[in-house]
Amino acid sequence: MEKGPAHIEMETLLTAAFAPTHLAVINDSAKHHGHSGDDGSGESHFTVEIESAAFAGVSRLMRQRMVNKALGDIPGTRVHALAIKARAPGE
Repeated sequence: MEKGPAHIEMETLLTAAFAPTHLAVINDSAKHHGHSGDDGSGESHFTVEIESAAFAGVSRLMRQRMVNKALGDIPGTRVHALAIKARAPGE
């Protein structure tokens, strides 16, 4: 599947904010076709897997807040659902 504009923007923003040692932005939208939040754009549901030293010693909740802040208005505005798996190296 080709990456759409929201997908590319999320990768760019997360790379700039966290200099991750691992980053996977996974488009799960096809699994939710026809469900609530599917706007037909093909970019409604994502999973972010990110590993960065920025998350060392930070709680799971704070990590999610950090990722959401870095993504600005994308979650909740342009993307209906975002699952976040954030970890520090070695976790």
